Order: sequence, then C-alpha cells, then structure tokens
Amino acid sequence: MIQDISAIMFDERQIHTRIKELGEQISKDYCGKTPVLLCILKGASMFMADLMRSITIPVEIDFMAISSYGDSRKSSGVVQIKKDVDVNLDGRHVIIVEDIVDTGLSLKYLKDYISKHNPNSLATCVLLDKPSGHKIEVSVEYIGFQVANEFVVGYGLDYAQKYRNLPFIGILKEEVYS
Repeated sequence: MIQDISAIMFDERQIHTRIKELGEQISKDYCGKTPVLLCILKGASMFMADLMRSITIPVEIDFMAISSYGDSRKSSGVVQIKKDVDVNLDGRHVIIVEDIVDTGLSLKYLKDYISKHNPNSLATCVLLDKPSGHKIEVSVEYIGFQVANEFVVGYGLDYAQKYRNLPFIGILKEEVYS
C-alpha cells in the first residue's frame, strides 16, 4: 500500500498530538455534561477511538453509517443512511465525529437529520476539513487539520475500501484512482 502514497501529509505523532488537543477542548467545553459522540462509519472509526480516549469527561457513543461515495473518489451528493442512530438524542448534547469534510453536503445532511432528533446542542468534530472542496457553507466547531484539495487516505480514510489501516494520512497517487 505504501507504494501508492505520494507523500505523508500527517504522521502518527502529528495526528495523536492534535487529537489530544481536540479531546482537551471538548472536555473543557462540555464540562458538567455527558455528550453523545456520534461516529460516522466507517471513516471516522479510528479518529473516534482515539478522540474518546482523549476526552476526560463522561461520554456516550453511538454510530451511524452513511454513503455518498460508494467506490468513487467523488461524492455523488446523494446521502444514503446505511445504519441509523440508536441512542435517543432528544435533549442531549451531540457531537458528530466525522473523518473529512469535502463538499460539505454529507455533513449538512447529517446536521439536518440529527437536528430532527431534538438535541439540546449539536456540534461537529472532524479530523480533516478541505475548504477548497466545499460546495456549501457548513460550520465545524472542532477541526483537526485543514487540507488542500488532495486525495487523502489512511487513518480511517479510504479509496475503494482500501488504505484505512495506514497509521498516517497520505496523498494517494493519481494513477491509483484515475
């Protein structure tokens, strides 16, 4: 797999340092509360596991699975729910944990969908934000890293279900996906 990577964007140390900082900020911001961390599968699973271990207040967790990419490198713009939330979110403090914000369409869909569950508050925590890819305005309260318009994989992010297990975030060589 490593031969398919043109460059390492963020190594393990950089990722873990930034996640620790995010966990500390969330712990401070939600002191006295028990937020629900809502992990968006599959891409955010590694990020979520490390993030929740960096949070020092009680949390609950749940998972949703959505799809807008399939095996493509570009979002279709149509979001499908593959696994819905199980926890009652009414009156709760919810933090959507997502791997990457690219177009913003999936995150907007998720925020609108979760808002219908009447949470007391709703925030988002993303590992990567790609502002140049945004097709719509979408607010994100906690951002790990901003990235340029590169095709990134690793640390949960995939291309055609591959590369998720890389311990770093790297740029996929164009010949792999073109």
